[in-house]
Amino acid sequence: MSRLIPLELTTDNRIKLNQWSKAHGTPQQVVKRCQLILVMASGVSASKAAKTIGVNRHTAELWRDRFRKDGPNTLWEIAEGRGRKPKKGLAKEIIERTLNSKPRGQTHWSSRQMAKSLGVHHSTVARVWQDHKLKLHRHKTFKLSRDPKYAEKLIDLVGVYLNPPAHALVLCVDEKSQIQALDRTQPGLPLKRGRASTWTHDYVRHSTTTLFAALEVANGKVTGQCYARHRHQEFLKFLRHLDAEYNEGQELHVILDNYCTHKHQKVKKWLARHPRFKMHFIPISSSWFNLAERWFAELTNKAIRQGSFTNVPDLIAAIVEFVEASNEQGKPFIWKATAEELLAKFERYRKRLEEISPGCTKRKSPKKVSV
Repeated sequence: MSRLIPLELTTDNRIKLNQWSKAHGTPQQVVKRCQLILVMASGVSASKAAKTIGVNRHTAELWRDRFRKDGPNTLWEIAEGRGRKPKKGLAKEIIERTLNSKPRGQTHWSSRQMAKSLGVHHSTVARVWQDHKLKLHRHKTFKLSRDPKYAEKLIDLVGVYLNPPAHALVLCVDEKSQIQALDRTQPGLPLKRGRASTWTHDYVRHSTTTLFAALEVANGKVTGQCYARHRHQEFLKFLRHLDAEYNEGQELHVILDNYCTHKHQKVKKWLARHPRFKMHFIPISSSWFNLAERWFAELTNKAIRQGSFTNVPDLIAAIVEFVEASNEQGKPFIWKATAEELLAKFERYRKRLEEISPGCTKRKSPKKVSV
């Protein structure tokens, strides 16, 4: 029998192989090669080393000989002609199917469905999607306003935000309707270190309330009133409350949406008798123009969503407390977008939608208005 020739390792090579075999980013095939060399360097034969690592004996002998000839860097190399052969045009076909087809009865492909239809591994499909930034599991919502006076209203609103009239007060008015007083069926566990707070998945409804709020753009102060309903009668009550809240000689510029109660005949008559109220209606389907909506999001996230209310008065008390705390902080929302930027963005989206689906906007682009 031939005598076993031990594999010799320098100290630097041994340290390098140990680092590679333990590094998080090292491919598993390289890790096994490093482990083979380290085991054989301890005086073990190629067949025993192969059995220990779980590979073929010929594989162990191959990498031992390569290591002796070319050093440790050869462990990262793949010999020419080895490995899976690339399929020509596969990536193009995957992208074409992803963008222009759907699996039967479903809205979008999964990597495994696509791989099965093409006869490849699902990781290949996932890699192509990743390389071309295709994310089928995600989607975003949008709404392109079809208001024929979109540009006119936009310029008016942005002007009020960025350059408000002198000696006037700008108010963002809106109502948050159907705020539910929800109570959990069982007491939950409080928040503690290492564990989130808990509540039951089911709940009991204890009627609703509607919050009418006016946000002062200049300082972030909020004036709010809760009512059982949100008809034009309640809106008139809130307007009277605002009329009494602010000085008689002060002009009030009110930004609000196109809800039918805001344009009721009785509301129009009341506004005609109170000319200091200047109404600025936002474009249709553009609620983000109203900063009161942003404040409502704060109210929901910080005072309502995780609350438990046994009745409507408890809910109203929580809302009033949040309003008072918010007014003490006095932190306004700052509007920064200009009319030119918003109109250019609108036009980009409109053109993109027309390219994808001609006629989908169903109206002409807003008339050009001098800014």
